Amino acid sequence: MNSINSAVETLMQSANTLFILLGAIMVLAMHAGFAFLEVGTVRHKNQVNALVKIMTDFGVSTLAYFFIGYQIAYGVNFFSGASALVQNNGYDLVKFFFLLTFAAAIPAIVSGGIAERARFYPILFASALTVAFVYPFFEGIIWNGNYGFQSWLEATFGAAFHDFAGSVVVHGVGGWIAFAAVFLLGSRKGRYRDGRVVAFAPSNIPFLALGSWVLVVGWFGFNVMSAQTMTGISGLVAVNSLMAMVGGTIVAMVVGKNDPGFIHNGPLAGLVAVCAGSDIMHPIGSLLVGGVAGALFVFIFTLAQNKFPKFDDVLGVWPLHGLCGVWGGVAAGIFGSEALGGLGGVTFLSQLVGTLAGILVALVGGFLVYGFVKAVSGIRLDEEEEFNGADLSIHKIGSTNED
Repeated sequence: MNSINSAVETLMQSANTLFILLGAIMVLAMHAGFAFLEVGTVRHKNQVNALVKIMTDFGVSTLAYFFIGYQIAYGVNFFSGASALVQNNGYDLVKFFFLLTFAAAIPAIVSGGIAERARFYPILFASALTVAFVYPFFEGIIWNGNYGFQSWLEATFGAAFHDFAGSVVVHGVGGWIAFAAVFLLGSRKGRYRDGRVVAFAPSNIPFLALGSWVLVVGWFGFNVMSAQTMTGISGLVAVNSLMAMVGGTIVAMVVGKNDPGFIHNGPLAGLVAVCAGSDIMHPIGSLLVGGVAGALFVFIFTLAQNKFPKFDDVLGVWPLHGLCGVWGGVAAGIFGSEALGGLGGVTFLSQLVGTLAGILVALVGGFLVYGFVKAVSGIRLDEEEEFNGADLSIHKIGSTNED
């Protein structure tokens, strides 16, 4: 009997390791989605830079999170021998890999907002600081119970802050850090003339669409595999993600008047919003949450582009991740309630306070990090470099050979 139990336990450990490894691979693939979404949106002279930034940001994020961030969030390090690391089929290592792909999404989100005029190495350094300190600080508070914040919410409002897959922890924090970076960087040259916005059309709609599709597919690993074990997997998460994606797509199509940029960002808005409550909401509630997110993205992106002349958010990452993430955190407290067909275990006030805490940490951290780097080395290309484009100015090569 003991040998049978041992075999079953080993099998489950192996299955859990494989399960979360597949999730890590799917979320890793999402970074290709971030890259091509940015490549398709920026002008031709900045396409190489978009691709390089996502790859190198992931590299420095891995080092920052491995050596500093993961320990801040979970109190765990990997400085023991390999013999200790392979216990439980190396599950702890693969869990780190999975959570790293979430952490690395922070600079990938910021990248889209600051495109076309940011310096390379200073921004890379800022990315390392955010992944090492800012993001894991809030991640640990919410997902590891650090500093007693979750216990306080539960004692005060009847439930802890619920963010199953990171509407606020990942997307909200990334979007509001991006807000700080975009604000400090300033708008692109020629973007506004005589108080009116000058449209910089997307350079490649097929690449933009490819990026959206890669993100959409990978998102099912992002959300479903957030269970982190086979026993925790739920088809509800998958279908809720699907319905929110569709809601965001359809509403963005309608209110965005068939604009392909809005249509391909609509599903992403819905998926951002559903992350928090994807494990507790009813599919119809998720459809509504995604639909609201799709409309929110279109309206706020358009407003920001036309009315905030100094705030030049190239891909609209603040409304997409920052505001839709905020909506997702709050929506989990509404549509996750039993009264609206959800599984319950959440309260609106806990969701509101937890969401506001995420905004506060991201804004303070973002302004500190990017403000520090700006003061020390500068974060913006000079006017000639920006005119020539980041591809030639930084990488000395264009995206295509035109000879």
